[in-house]
Amino acid sequence: MEPSGSEDSVDSADAVDPAGSSDASDDADRDGDGDGDGEKPKGRRKIAVLFAVAAFAYAVDLISKMLVVEKLEHHEPIQLLGDWLSLHAIRNAGAAFGIGEAFTVIFTIIAATVIVVIARLARKLYSLPWAIALGLLLGGALGNLTDRIFRSPGVFEGAVVDFIAPKGFAVFNLADSAIVCGGILIVLLSFRGLDPDGTVHRD
Repeated sequence: MEPSGSEDSVDSADAVDPAGSSDASDDADRDGDGDGDGEKPKGRRKIAVLFAVAAFAYAVDLISKMLVVEKLEHHEPIQLLGDWLSLHAIRNAGAAFGIGEAFTVIFTIIAATVIVVIARLARKLYSLPWAIALGLLLGGALGNLTDRIFRSPGVFEGAVVDFIAPKGFAVFNLADSAIVCGGILIVLLSFRGLDPDGTVHRD
């Protein structure tokens, strides 16, 4: 009787083990598929954040410049904080903060290149902070590039509208601010070792 019972237990174990391993492998396969499928929506959400931030930065810059041209250009500066901060409309043919006014076309090409690079980088974007940083850069670059293309004196040579004038500092606009904030955030993320794809590396 004992051998018979032993054989039954072995047969029972043999019957259970293959099924159990099969179920485990199926679960592992499902888990692997779930992780792979989950990365795509996460990546798409980060791309959506990038373009949402860029659209917001671009819209705010565009609207502010339209108001400045209509209400402030050719008028006396508006003092906001005494002599420390004022709104003073000027046309800037150079880069951010009035740098390099003799290279307008070059700065236009650089801005267009930055936009293309960001658009290509977005395909591998899985980090929310990077999405925000690149969105600020993209929105700011688009804002100033719009001026370069559509404002006088001509296409790709247009002067950017600047109007924020701190005391003792260059006059700038909201697109410049977005670019600087995005650049600072990228530097901080790089120091922390966070890559655009969401991985963290330690040197």
